[in-house]
Amino acid sequence: MKQINGSSLLVTISEDLSNEPTLKVWVLDKSDKKTGGPKCLSSLSIQNGRKQFPISAFAALDNLSQLAVGFANGSVTVVRGDLINDRGAKQRTVFESEEPITGVEFRDGPTTTLYLATTGRLLTLTISGRGQGQPAKNLEDHGCGVGCMTVDKESGDIVVARDDAIYFYGVNGRGPSYAYEGPKQLVSVFGSFVALVTPPKTDTAPKPGMLRRFVGGQTNDLYKSSTFALLDTDLKYVAHTETLVAQIRVVFAECGDLFLLTLDGKLFRYHEKTLSQKLEILYQRDLYVLAINLAQKAGVDNSQRNTILRKYGDYLHKKGDYDTAMQQYLKAIDNTEPSQVIRKFLDSQRINNLIEYLEELHEQDKATVDHTTLLLNCYAKLKDTEKLETFIKSGTNFDLETAIAMCRQGGYHDQAVFLSKKHGEHDRVVDILIEDSKDYEEALDYISRHEPEVMYPNLMRYARSLLEHCPHDATQLFLDYYTGRFSPKKDVPLAPAPATPGGAVSTVQNLASFIPLPYRQATSVPTPVAQDPTQNALSNGELAAVDDAQGPSEYDVPKPRTAFSSFVDHPDQFIVFLEACLQEGNMEEKDKVDLHTTLFEVYLEVAASKTGPGKLEWEAKARKLIDGQDISMDASNVLLLSHLSNFRDGTVLVREQQGLRFDIFHSYASAGDTAGAIKALRKYGPEEPQLYPAALAYFTSSPKVLEEAKDELDVVLKKIDEDGLMAPLQVIQTLSTNAVATMGMVKKYLSDTIERERKEISNNRRLIESYRDETDAKRKEMDELGNKSVVFQTRRCSACGGSLDLPTVHFLCKHSFHQRCLNQVGYEEMECPKCAPTNNNIRAFRKAQEESADRHEMFQDALQRSRDKFGTISEFFGRGVMAAPATE
Repeated sequence: MKQINGSSLLVTISEDLSNEPTLKVWVLDKSDKKTGGPKCLSSLSIQNGRKQFPISAFAALDNLSQLAVGFANGSVTVVRGDLINDRGAKQRTVFESEEPITGVEFRDGPTTTLYLATTGRLLTLTISGRGQGQPAKNLEDHGCGVGCMTVDKESGDIVVARDDAIYFYGVNGRGPSYAYEGPKQLVSVFGSFVALVTPPKTDTAPKPGMLRRFVGGQTNDLYKSSTFALLDTDLKYVAHTETLVAQIRVVFAECGDLFLLTLDGKLFRYHEKTLSQKLEILYQRDLYVLAINLAQKAGVDNSQRNTILRKYGDYLHKKGDYDTAMQQYLKAIDNTEPSQVIRKFLDSQRINNLIEYLEELHEQDKATVDHTTLLLNCYAKLKDTEKLETFIKSGTNFDLETAIAMCRQGGYHDQAVFLSKKHGEHDRVVDILIEDSKDYEEALDYISRHEPEVMYPNLMRYARSLLEHCPHDATQLFLDYYTGRFSPKKDVPLAPAPATPGGAVSTVQNLASFIPLPYRQATSVPTPVAQDPTQNALSNGELAAVDDAQGPSEYDVPKPRTAFSSFVDHPDQFIVFLEACLQEGNMEEKDKVDLHTTLFEVYLEVAASKTGPGKLEWEAKARKLIDGQDISMDASNVLLLSHLSNFRDGTVLVREQQGLRFDIFHSYASAGDTAGAIKALRKYGPEEPQLYPAALAYFTSSPKVLEEAKDELDVVLKKIDEDGLMAPLQVIQTLSTNAVATMGMVKKYLSDTIERERKEISNNRRLIESYRDETDAKRKEMDELGNKSVVFQTRRCSACGGSLDLPTVHFLCKHSFHQRCLNQVGYEEMECPKCAPTNNNIRAFRKAQEESADRHEMFQDALQRSRDKFGTISEFFGRGVMAAPATE
């Protein structure tokens, strides 16, 4: 239902899902003669392609020449015609999508544009004028919920409310947006305000779905509360917020007021407060900036605007923000009583603000004689140099703290230094020179002229400032003190000048002859005093600062560690200090460790800040510092610092010195440095064979590493194969842990291994057969010797080679001898001289086997050193190591 503004026309659409929706135009100030109700001017059925879907959005021009109806199935129907006079109308489906329509609004002008909103998009469609007939243009890939799109009648902008913010869309597309988080149910524009309705919150609220956006909540929505808020998007504040017990059905404006209709039939009316009421509320809440902006937007006169500015200034003054308060008083100077402001800034701390206000009064030609007098007094308080100099140099009793504080506050730093030196306030002199005068060279020179008990505390207190502005001299002073060579500087006259006959000299020049300090303030105002010719001769002479000729002062040299914090952010000077301290030979071992460790750390920090050759140079210095066996650093500290600075050479060097070669390789592998891992493998692999199995696992850990390793994988496999570091099955298991290595990469290794194994098996089989045949032959021969008679047919002696004659000796080995050739007696114990050496060797070998059978440590040692474990076991099994002990 929609009522046409400025007329009595009412447009209604009735829905019955069994039939097409019906649109009717009513005139409320005319009655029907038959029914007595409002007269119906026209009636029309809205077409949706005979698809039974509910209407989700509706919009109409004020003259009812065009209407747009959006359906839940994503189609939009536009109705054109004269519905007021019932002269017929045409309908056309202008847009279709798979997403439901959540809002339609017209923007009238030279061209009539229809804005379409779905759950996921915002589109524009020109339905009349230039560009008519073109497809819908996608304005933004974010939609909105039902009821969350409206039009601002004054500006013509489309307003869209989403969960995160409120968005405005104009002719050129998306305009400003205003963040206001939270779910939105309805949006409406009321004057300069945007009215928002937030749905009720539930403990377990599901995410809003398609169905909920179009068919609404459940039956119990009637008893849930809603939140209503009015936002001023121009001034960016919430004008009103309220929680209603029942849910809000519709929001509309009529007769200059805003109305809310709830589901339980209640109607709420909201009336906008006047400007004065609004300002009073903002005053109560101390929202003066918002009040100023509101007044400017309302176009109030200067008098009322200045009143707000004055109130804002009073509020800032109470808070202690005097500078900002003065800016507000200056803006409201036209109709503000000056005395009201001046009384607030009579405090000496606010004198600058008071001067600013008095100057503005003179510029505006509003100043009186009293104002001029007060301004001159303020200038005198800050700029009366003559009276200030007279007071300082008069020698009368006064509070030194107050005098120095006044000089420092007024910018008279030279006078403050003079007073501090005169009264021996050395710490204060240094503080003024550094904090106020910023004369760092003078401060450093002053510090270096005092004894160690005075110099050292001041040096440490301002070390960072001095190192920043006087790096060379400050570092040298540190070096002198921490190496025990410090001595205070003294001023000696170079060429005394003749005394000045009569006349006045300045107070500063007189004091310079008493205080051996180069204090020469040319801007000081001279004051006549009595002249001492002897002192004047010294003061007028040229002074040269030299070290004390008596040699270094006696003092306790502090630990070098105490100076480390002073060199923060000054690495160059820190390096000079550390290197110079290391050159001293009388350092304790603990101090040397601190110096070496800190210098190593600073080298790495400087290297990290450099690039190219500079980085390599500093890394080389760090490497040289830890290279060698007698470094005064803990290895854990070197490893930690190298790791934190990503100094790989440091970790490698320390681990190499400690023999941790496997850790070196592991560090390269953990960092993904394949080139470094290959370099470490080539360097330490011959001494640490177990690196090759680790390298095999690393090279096949990822495709990237494998690509970087290239042919190195074949080298590793060859080395493992040659040295027997891994069994072929272990190699296969290692390569099969991931799918990086392919069969093609290890094909040669596998083929060579299989071929070698086959050859070995074949050789072993041939050897077994030969041993078996030989054993069978020996057993047969032994059987024949034991059971059969032997026929000796030898005709010649095996010893002399002559023909055999009696007596003759025959052996079962088929050797025959003359008895005289054997030269032995006792045939039963005789042995063939030809076979005796071989038999002796066999007996000795057998005896050695029997003796070594009980030496199990020999077996374990051989097994540990052997590459072929099974072969070693087989060998010792043959020796009888595994045999059961003989029983007696």
